[in-house]
Formats: sequence, structure tokens, C-alpha cells
Amino acid sequence: MMTNKRRGATASASRKQPTLPVIDLRDFTCMDRRQDFLANLRHAARDVGFFYLVGHGVDDTLIQQIWQVSRRFFALPQAEKNAISMANSPHFRGYTQLGHELTRGVPDRREQIDIGAELPALEISPDAPAWRRLQGPNQWPSRLPELREVTLEWSATLRSVAIQLLRAFSVALEQPEEALDGLIDKAPAQLLKLIRYPGSHQAHERQGVGPHKDAGILTLLLQDEHPGLQVKRNGEWLDAPPMPGALVVNIGEILELATNGYLRATLHRVLVPDAGVTRYSIGYFLSPSLEGSVPLLPLPEHLAKDALGPESDPDNPLFRDIGANALKGRLRSHPDVAERFYPDLSSHSVS
Repeated sequence: MMTNKRRGATASASRKQPTLPVIDLRDFTCMDRRQDFLANLRHAARDVGFFYLVGHGVDDTLIQQIWQVSRRFFALPQAEKNAISMANSPHFRGYTQLGHELTRGVPDRREQIDIGAELPALEISPDAPAWRRLQGPNQWPSRLPELREVTLEWSATLRSVAIQLLRAFSVALEQPEEALDGLIDKAPAQLLKLIRYPGSHQAHERQGVGPHKDAGILTLLLQDEHPGLQVKRNGEWLDAPPMPGALVVNIGEILELATNGYLRATLHRVLVPDAGVTRYSIGYFLSPSLEGSVPLLPLPEHLAKDALGPESDPDNPLFRDIGANALKGRLRSHPDVAERFYPDLSSHSVS
């Protein structure tokens, strides 16, 4: 379990003056604090879309291991990283060089490795939907075998935390605790990103990740000591600085769809640090199983009246079919993979 006690975590939050709400997951299972927890969770998710999560139970030793293996991966020779380039994978797994992922058509100044659930590729018939090509194995660097062990353990641990949080959301919305389990009860489609942002003093290189909303269910982000994450609220960009021991959680568009817009996915971005500074982060994305479609929860009337309907960018429409929605996002972000493995598709023709 985490070594931070409640008082220590609260003191850290106070010192950092967080711009986001702080949610303690231990309160979900504490009957004396459960109702306050549920009310605070609704507020954090609906009114902000982001929050710090403490009391998540992730072991400090595992946190140190994931940081160490991440830094060791990025320190590999460039040729060894390129050997597992995402451009080799129809499943969008592997390494992406600096500037090779796009957000709204603009290159991001980051390098990263994408690691999904370790599953075999599906057999694809000629009439199978294109999204079935997304499932498949990861790519691993031959000189760093511990990357596989540590990242798969991290993904399994964060998946457990995210599912507990997803069930807390169901209860907060006055639904059965398992109401959203149908999104995740088939083959997992999660994603883990290890990310490195090298600093720059050039104004045109400040986009670590451009403004976007996450397409999945929930994102759990581990930040190093360097700031950079910003959240858009009331038309302004607010910093979300690192908080020791906390994960940053944000709502994905799938939860927005499932709640008819009662819960809101929020625009966010990352600015690269100044020249001479390198920022690292580790993002875990709880994504729905590729089969099926997003349900619409029957919210009680007093909640349903505040559901604004899901927002949809006309240039990046939301699909209720899960597989199509997932593939659309990957095609837009990684045009090199799209050109090699999906030449017959555009981001709007993915079924």
C-alpha cells in the first residue's frame, strides 16, 4: 500500500495549492465518508473533468520501478528504439520518434512507446471490420527485457485502480456498481504510454501534446517533478502541477457518451519544459473492449436534467461503436501507420 497517510497527502496538496480537486479513493470503501466521497467525485468529474487521486494503493516500489525502466528505455541508442517503431505495427504498438505523433494535425514534441494488452492478433476475414486489426502483440526492445515485466505489471495494477474508480462513478450516478462493467468485460483494450518531453527554448516547439480530449473511459497519469500539464476551464488554461504520491485522473469521451454529457471530457494539453530540462510522464488509458457500443445510462431525473449531451467536434466526430471510435483516433494520430497498414481508410470510414 502507499506509504502516504491521509494527513501527509493533504499537507502535500496544501503546499502545492492544487488547481484540481483531490479525491481519496479509500473513502469509497469507508461508510462514514462514502457519501461525501461520491458527491466530491461527481463535482470533480462534472465541473472540472480532472482531479488528483490519492489513496490509490499503488505500491511505492512499483512506482520507482516504472520510472527506472522508462528512463532506461529512452536512454537506449536511437537505432534500438527505432527497431520497434510503431510504423511496423498494424496494432499501433511500439516506439514513436519525436514529432511523429500528431494532435489536430500538428506534430507533438515528445517521444514515447505505446504498450497495449498483450494479446494475439485476431484472424481477419475479408469482410471483417477494420478495427479488428487493432488487437495484437506489443513490440519489445531486445536489450531491455525488464520493460515487458514492469510495464505489464503496472498496466494490471492501474487497470484494477481504474475499474474501482469506474464502479465508484456508477454509484455516484445512482446506478448499480456494475452498470458500466459491460464496457470492459471482454478482451481488454487498454493502453500505456511511457513519454519523454525534451525541453526547448523555441516558441514553435512548445507543443508537447496539443489541446485534445482523451477518447477512452478514464486516464490515470503519473507525472515526474516537472510541470507541463494544463487543463482548460472556463476558457482559461490552468496548470496541473505534479503532486507527490498522486495520480492525475481525467474523464474520457466514452464516459461522456455513456452519461449523455453529464460527465465531461475536458480539453487539456502539455507544454514542453525549458531547454535543458526533460519531463517524463506515464499515462494509463482505460479503454473499452473493442466489441459492442457505448451504453446510455438511465440517469435519475435530478441528474439527467443537467446532462448537456456529448460534445462532438465536427472534424473529429464521436462514434458510439467502440471499435470504430478507437481506430478513428489512431488513424488521425499516426498517419505513417495509417498509410502503411490502412491505405484504404480515412478517419471517417473505419467500420
